[in-house]
Amino acid sequence: MQLVRYRAASATGATSTAEPRVGVLDGDVITSLDGAVAGGRGKSGAVSMADLLAMPLSQLRDACASPGGVPIASQEAGLLAPVDGRTDVWAAGVTYERSRDARVVESLDSADIYERVYTAARPELFFKSAAWRVVGPGGTVSARGDSEVDVPEPELAVVLNSTAEIVGYTICNDMSSRSIEGENPLYLPQAKIYLGGCAVGPWIRPAWEVPDPYALTIDMMIRRGAAIAWDGRTSTSLLRRRLDELAGFLFREDEFPDGVVLSTGTCLVPDLPFTLQAGDVISIRVSGIGELTNYVVRGKAGVTGRW
Repeated sequence: MQLVRYRAASATGATSTAEPRVGVLDGDVITSLDGAVAGGRGKSGAVSMADLLAMPLSQLRDACASPGGVPIASQEAGLLAPVDGRTDVWAAGVTYERSRDARVVESLDSADIYERVYTAARPELFFKSAAWRVVGPGGTVSARGDSEVDVPEPELAVVLNSTAEIVGYTICNDMSSRSIEGENPLYLPQAKIYLGGCAVGPWIRPAWEVPDPYALTIDMMIRRGAAIAWDGRTSTSLLRRRLDELAGFLFREDEFPDGVVLSTGTCLVPDLPFTLQAGDVISIRVSGIGELTNYVVRGKAGVTGRW
């Protein structure tokens, strides 16, 4: 079972402009959660993903068990990024040894800060995206037009509700400019936060269906035309930080009334001088979670697939 955010297709089969809905995908059938949750904040009272993430875990689980809405075939819906409303996306950095090593290589004069944060008590956490900026499955992500070296970063993302309970897992592509961050660590926001810089999806797998989040395989493939430009595999068993530790630091002096998606860092970093090119296709698969595919454009003008 997956929690999905979707738009029903029009009568002609094209994606409609109808208000997004949130539902449960079970096999090939999506059932809206409008019938299971009262008081949705959508334009017509529809339930949003933010409504679900404001709930206690027990209440969310009950709603998913008895969605109560009208079922539709999954092929009659277009999947959207599973984040909306006031829900943020945040990210953790240097949580894998490979990430530390890659940051050290790319940094000109400040390699030691990545060495220190890898072993420090306090993790690196940074804001990644507002919900409206997040790209969904099949949308386009952007390599910055003012950057020379750009890479995708495939990551397991933890979905947390308003009280920091882990309610699910999804996939995040934390797009990054290695050249901008490498020039100066204070440029991190520009290297990480921009239109087309964050993709999430294709859905949320409920936490109660993932027995061990530290035993998941992460695969990434970058296709360039008919060829494979880069591929790699890793495991969340190599994650240095615990998920509840990262969540604890995020909520320590902040609050998220509509929940938050926390991407947990990458262990798959292409060696320099690899960089993305317009037209590349990025596929990220996390075992037990799903597969997120996005297309690369250069610069913000070509970014599609938001909301």
